[in-house]
Amino acid sequence: MRADILFRDAEIIDGTGAPRRRGDVAIVDDRVVATGDLSGWSANRVEDCAGLALAPGFIDPHTHHDEVVLADPDMACMVSQGVTTIINGNCGFSIAPLTRPGPWPAPLGMILGEDAPMFESYGAYRARLDAEPPAVNTACLIGHGTLRINEVADLDRAADAAETRAMRTALDRALSEGGIGLSTGPFYPPARAAPTAELVAMAEIAQAHGKLYVTHMRDEGDRVIEALQETLQIGREACCGVHVSHHKCAGLANHGLSETTLRIIDEARARQDVGLDTTPWIASSTMLNSGRHRQATRVIVAESKPYPDCAGRDLADIAAEWGVDLDAAVERLLPATGIFFIMDEADVQRILAYEHTIVCSDGIAKGSHPHPRTWGTFPRVLGRYVREHPLFTLEEAVRRMTSMPADRFGLAGRGRIVEGGFADLVLFDPAAIREGATYETPTRPAEGIRSVLVNGREVWRDGTGTGARPGRTLDRAVA
Repeated sequence: MRADILFRDAEIIDGTGAPRRRGDVAIVDDRVVATGDLSGWSANRVEDCAGLALAPGFIDPHTHHDEVVLADPDMACMVSQGVTTIINGNCGFSIAPLTRPGPWPAPLGMILGEDAPMFESYGAYRARLDAEPPAVNTACLIGHGTLRINEVADLDRAADAAETRAMRTALDRALSEGGIGLSTGPFYPPARAAPTAELVAMAEIAQAHGKLYVTHMRDEGDRVIEALQETLQIGREACCGVHVSHHKCAGLANHGLSETTLRIIDEARARQDVGLDTTPWIASSTMLNSGRHRQATRVIVAESKPYPDCAGRDLADIAAEWGVDLDAAVERLLPATGIFFIMDEADVQRILAYEHTIVCSDGIAKGSHPHPRTWGTFPRVLGRYVREHPLFTLEEAVRRMTSMPADRFGLAGRGRIVEGGFADLVLFDPAAIREGATYETPTRPAEGIRSVLVNGREVWRDGTGTGARPGRTLDRAVA
């Protein structure tokens, strides 16, 4: 009846969506060993939680921190907002397996620096993470775009039969080594020429492993409905579960289309395995020459290699200063990334409120002026969309950040406060939690978070990282 850490008198939000309950939580080593009235327990450390909520650590199912977990293993951008587990390798681009030397085409070049280490197998990448763990738990999807860069001689055409076989073999090996699913990004140039049949061929390998097909769809703007229908078709033909990444309806002409896309998803769920996630922001972020600057009401330059001093400035101001139009300014700034104000708040809220939507950040931590979602997504939901403009209860918001992504991606033992579960926990003030990051100051930590634990070890305390790096590399538990 003695714990390593005892959280006393907390409002326990267990991650299931059940009503909060006041009680105690005992931690021994990396596990929750008891909950409830633990007045008879003692501990090496007792945490007084009066007025605070204790929840499972948040799980971010869509990040681009493949290299950052190696280069900046303290992962302040994640742990400062209560995130204890991340899933990398999204949008079709993973750090492994990567066999072609750089420079790599965008957007792979956005998430990997010029000096990024190369891993010819996912197993080698995983071994590096196991040997040098970051502060957070990590899992990784295997990117079809990365496999295309490795195997397809001309990225502007469909893969031929031999190239497709090579990609399928590489994917099969990577999933056997612990990759938790396949990600695709036919929106992006390296995979744009891939026809539906090529994506189905890859999804068949994911299905054989009992793992998901996760996609940045071919279009999120004018052809979002067609892209969604293609995604559902891939799932049906491959008999594979599909997951729509950061679902949005981008561009002024497409505001309001979420009513249609969510209805399509709802109808499809009656016949096949379909899931989705989204971010709580009206601005997206990707490579600057994505074409989105023509659909956005405002564009902020996040990073420019030839003009680093332009980071954080509006594209329109830069173009005016240079005496050129927006297209010419974009070309001069490349390679670069941007923040695009391209969504409608009503769509954001509608998608976020949809009962099957999981919360994600889509964070890219590289560069001097990232999107504030990288540091502020999860506190923003708890502050803005629980307290200020309530879309759901605090318990439901926490569920969408914990047990829902854990179940969707097969992360056993995570996402719930339960006896025997891993001690990934966040202690916060529900009346004060909010994002500190803004579009002007995007790397400020969240407010209202007292403590964050990963596998029973504290990684964040009162606005400061502890230096502990107890993260583990996770597999997908296949039923």
